[in-house]
Parts: sequence; C-alpha cells; structure tokens
Amino acid sequence: MVISKRFDIEVKASALDIYRVLRALNPSPYMYLLNFIDSVGAYSVVGSSPEALVSVVDGRAVTHPIAGSRPRGAEAEKDAELEKSLQLDAKEKSEHLMLVDLARNDLLKVCEPESVTVTEFMAVHKFSHIMHLVSTVEGLVSQGVSPVDVFKATFPAGTLSGAPKPRALEIIDELEQSNRGIFGGVVGYFDFAGNADLAIAIRTAFIRGNQAHVQAGAGIVLDSIPASEHQETIDKASAPLRAIAAANAMVRRVD
Repeated sequence: MVISKRFDIEVKASALDIYRVLRALNPSPYMYLLNFIDSVGAYSVVGSSPEALVSVVDGRAVTHPIAGSRPRGAEAEKDAELEKSLQLDAKEKSEHLMLVDLARNDLLKVCEPESVTVTEFMAVHKFSHIMHLVSTVEGLVSQGVSPVDVFKATFPAGTLSGAPKPRALEIIDELEQSNRGIFGGVVGYFDFAGNADLAIAIRTAFIRGNQAHVQAGAGIVLDSIPASEHQETIDKASAPLRAIAAANAMVRRVD
C-alpha cells in the first residue's frame, strides 16, 4: 500500500510565479495551474505530474504505472550508478510488477480481454530531480464503454493506493492524519469525441493564502526500510517545494 506524508511551506509568491518556476525546474508530461473558489475562499493547484492515470484516444486506453524511484545524481557517473541500483532493486521490482498486474486487471474490466498488453516494462524515465521505473499497459476499449467508465475502472490509481485497492484504501484512511485532498486525484479532460487524458495529481502544491502543502507517498511492502521510504517521499515532494522556495526568494529580491 502507499502511505503519504504532507509537507507544509509558507508562500509569498503568486501561484502563477510558482508555476513558472516549477515549469523551468521540473518540466513534466503534465503541467497545470488551476485557480478555484470554494466556501472558504480562493485556492490554487500547481503541479508537474509525470504520471497519467489513463488516457483514451480513438478507442484505445493507455495507462503508465510508475513505481520505483531514485533521486537524480549530481554527475553523470552517479546518475548511472543510481539508475543501475534502481533496475536491480528487488523490492522496487516486486512492487512495480504488482502494480502492472493491477493496471492490467483494471483495464480488463473495460477493454477487450485479448487486447490488453504490456507494451513497455520497467523502463527508467528520468526527470529533473528523480527517476522512476515506468511501464505501459494498453487495450482496446470494449463496445459501449465510455471514457468515464474507463476512469471509474482505473481510479484511484494503484500506484497511489496499493493492492488490493479496497483494503489499501481502508488502511490509508486509518493511518493518514489528514484528508489527501487533491493528492492522488486527477487533472485532465473528457472531450466530445470520446477521448480523455487524465493525469494523477502528484508533484502538486495546494495553495491557499500564504500557506501551501505538498503531499508525496511511498509504497510499503514486507521488506520496506522505513528510512528509505521516508526519503522517497522527500525526493518526490522536492520539485514543487523547491519551486515555491525559489519563487518566494524572487519576491524578496524584488522587495
């Protein structure tokens, strides 16, 4: 299962400035800045997610489970060393395999069974501050199944909950001290042509007033090392936290 930790930080910069810094620091497949108003007041969501929950294009559903990570090395030699460590880590590989199986099972609910295939398996994808093991699972959506049905079958992501999902969600509710809010939700769209593209809301800051929080999780399995899992949450939260700190510093320099 995936247990998450919340990091709080003071905000002096605008959400737009934070987004601009985040886009420069950590360019990712999904970048977003959303502004909302609720009964409490205005708030913003700024994120740079590397992971799709699912996309549906021309009747084909695709999901990219991400599980297993290492920080980026400061030098090429160290980066290569960390990449090899990730590829050889039995715990990370075991967790990743479980989540690929979960993604296959999710798509089998809404796709033609013989069409569901793993087209990429445990590839290393690198981002500015972190690298991940990534796989791709896809299938042809069954007749009469809508993109909303595909969303319902795949949400919440196994990479943000665990397996089996129902019990993992119960344990998360018991152990985590605060509601996850946007963390682990989705940012994306459904269109009138029957397509959808939904990013998982990770590497994301929730900003209200002069406070923000960033939440990040780590997959807990039998042989997990607590200190390593805690460090993983720090690594995952680092990009938005650094973006906020850098944007705050820019405000102070202007003042």
